[in-house]
Amino acid sequence: MDEGDAPRRLRALPSWLLARAALLGARTVTAHLEEAGMRRAHYALLVALREDGPASQAALGRRLAADRSDMHRTVGDLESRGLIAREPDPEDRRRNVVTLTGAGVAALAEADALVDAAQSELLAPLSADEREELVRLLSSALERA
Repeated sequence: MDEGDAPRRLRALPSWLLARAALLGARTVTAHLEEAGMRRAHYALLVALREDGPASQAALGRRLAADRSDMHRTVGDLESRGLIAREPDPEDRRRNVVTLTGAGVAALAEADALVDAAQSELLAPLSADEREELVRLLSSALERA
């Protein structure tokens, strides 16, 4: 994305720059994940299951700030590919518990490599120290939001 044509006032606004960077980041990660036939929502769900273990579909939706119908579709997609399993919760049969399968662990490892490559591409103009500082600053700004 060439920002050089944008008005100077906009290029000086952190909110405008963040929005442009977010769009570029989303496009870059999306393009890389497509190599594995995966969407960003698929990746986020697999990461959440790896980090926190099995969870209800509703809890995953809340954690990932995903719409209920989007979460249902994402779970269905991953389940049909054998990357997750969905089974009734033994404590509450009305609720499903979603777990990561062995195939899901392998797919996540492949996706992690693709996402890492996307980060490298996106942040290529920055040094390692600048990348760390960017993550620190963005994390700080989001913690205060």
